[in-house]
Amino acid sequence: MSKTAEVRAGLGLPDPKRWKALVFIALAQLMVVLDATIVNIALPHAQVDLDISDANKQWVITAYALAFGGLLLFGGRIADLWGRKRTFVIGLIGFALASAIGGAANSEAMLLGSRAFQGVFGAMLAPAALSLLAVTFTDAKERAKAFGIFGAIAGGGGAVGLLLGGFLTEYLNWRWTFFVNIPFAVIAALGAYFVIREPAGGRNRSSLDIPGVVLSTLGLVSLVYGFTRVESSGWSDPTTIGLFVASAALLAAFAFVESKVKNPLLPLRVLMDRNRGGIYLSLGLAIIGMFGLFLFLTYYLQVVQQYSAVKTGFAFLPMVVAMITGSTQIGARLMTRVPARLLMGPGFAVAAVGMLLLTRLEVGSSYAGVILPGMVLLGLGMGTAFMPAMSLATHGIQPRDAGVASAMVNTSQQVGGAIGTALLNTIAASATTAYVAGHAAGGDKNLFQAQALVSGYTHAIWWAVGILLVAAVIAVTFINAGRPGSSKVAAGGPGADGSEDPENEIVIPVAMH
Repeated sequence: MSKTAEVRAGLGLPDPKRWKALVFIALAQLMVVLDATIVNIALPHAQVDLDISDANKQWVITAYALAFGGLLLFGGRIADLWGRKRTFVIGLIGFALASAIGGAANSEAMLLGSRAFQGVFGAMLAPAALSLLAVTFTDAKERAKAFGIFGAIAGGGGAVGLLLGGFLTEYLNWRWTFFVNIPFAVIAALGAYFVIREPAGGRNRSSLDIPGVVLSTLGLVSLVYGFTRVESSGWSDPTTIGLFVASAALLAAFAFVESKVKNPLLPLRVLMDRNRGGIYLSLGLAIIGMFGLFLFLTYYLQVVQQYSAVKTGFAFLPMVVAMITGSTQIGARLMTRVPARLLMGPGFAVAAVGMLLLTRLEVGSSYAGVILPGMVLLGLGMGTAFMPAMSLATHGIQPRDAGVASAMVNTSQQVGGAIGTALLNTIAASATTAYVAGHAAGGDKNLFQAQALVSGYTHAIWWAVGILLVAAVIAVTFINAGRPGSSKVAAGGPGADGSEDPENEIVIPVAMH
């Protein structure tokens, strides 16, 4: 760090390169979010090219989900221990190398290995990105703008991935859905190395909680894998039930250990804060509901309406624009004026109304008349809610806990996504089966099949509406933080004994509630 930077940090002045830093943090976040959906588009092509069996094709998605979901808390604590900038850069380099291996894969094992390593480095990268943002932007108005941009990318990047994945697979080949990550990662890593300045004294130099790492990793892996098995094996499968029981036991043991050890992996003070707990819970539920749209609307457009991959990607663009508008023009502008719950609650409720419109889907539904209005409302609502959720989840947190607090945001999203895929898929499949059993097939078998599928989709979307409404209620009732007030933001770190040291804190005066 230069002498000038040290003086500015000592005086509590903002980093003059903070907006440039935001560009590279946002670029890295976009890469991670894109990767979650872009590979789904490429999967059928990769399966044929590498001769992957139907039974094993799910592992292209599951290998990433298990590594990413299982190691997020560990990755967050590594960021606190090693330093967020260092962890961020290592995560980017590792993700780029794993993507290069995936793009060059000539066997099933090579592809699955690359996906697992993408998950490992993604679990380092994602918490480091969010915690860097949290400690870089401390002024309330600037923080609102920065998290508005970050929230829009976190919410809308997946839909962009559908479009980019469609283009790459249709006009190049599936391997480019991996290779495209490399320029993102290289630019973000170089930018981070030269531009990002991590505040001094923000590391947590406590010894690593090894029992906590083992228990949390095994517990989260069991939970995520349990939900991924549901789609193929059902809820009553003995192995699936065993995974859920093991997950509950491991996570209960993890909570007990964390309450007893001196330097826990996940300090309970992070979870027990009423506002953060409400955000983790409501955000996880909202992600379940949002997966309802991505999953079933993608199926509907491609299978029922016969859209190409590129056309499907374009069909999602209005939702991306609405999400960016909700995040940067509504959430960011109002966050310093109204309490977060009055943005998150109504935001999730508006998203639920958008989802409600999509329950009217029929085989020949008009895109402009039914799908577009639902997408726009969903995007506006989720964008408006995501922005204060991302900001408040890390607001006022001690810098030594910023990495693990950020990891909990990612964990709630990852677990929410796994639950959403399993739960809503099961509901849709059951409703489709019931439709076939209760209706006589007419002359056109293809039409009857399409009607059965749409019946399944709409039943699942009804559940998603309910889940979004529950998220809205939780946001309004659990989250009681007002507008950002005088917030203690640690300038230094923990005291010599690892406890919070008041002398290492400064008070940043901002708008009072």
